Amino acid sequence: MANKNYEASAWSVAWDWIKAIAIALIIAFLIKQFVFAFFQVSGESMDRTLANGERVLVDKIPYYFHQPQYNDIVVFHESADEDWIKRVIGRPGDTILFKNGILYRNGKQVSEPYINGPMVPGDFGPYKIPQGDLFLMGDNRNVSKDSREIGPVKISQVIGRAEVVVFPFSKFKTL
Repeated sequence: MANKNYEASAWSVAWDWIKAIAIALIIAFLIKQFVFAFFQVSGESMDRTLANGERVLVDKIPYYFHQPQYNDIVVFHESADEDWIKRVIGRPGDTILFKNGILYRNGKQVSEPYINGPMVPGDFGPYKIPQGDLFLMGDNRNVSKDSREIGPVKISQVIGRAEVVVFPFSKFKTL
């Protein structure tokens, strides 16, 4: 009789572990799906701010409540197979113009201390951003493939806002 109780007790402990692991996996899935994600920077388009190979924590929560803001660094679905990271330069209804490498948004010059040197060639636009779209650019303008080439990005393609460089640990910083 003692063996039956031991087997029932062992099964009960194993079942508790299975339930705990299943719950943990469901919670991890929900967090990754709706709260946070990790993204690895690929390429030099965000140089000075982000380097090739760095990993960033992407916060998905802010954009449940409001649209991306100017200067947010966002990760978005460029295609079904590829996600990119860029900075928000223009929002719906804005008019973007680059003249001699200087950014003008709605006719006013924009300070951009984060860029990795002046843009060459320096002229683009004027371009009016359609409703529901964003104008995104990399900080290393001379090597960045961005809204100047691919066009505006639908707000619905945005995954979230890059918040923190988490790897390598020596490069840890908030964005």
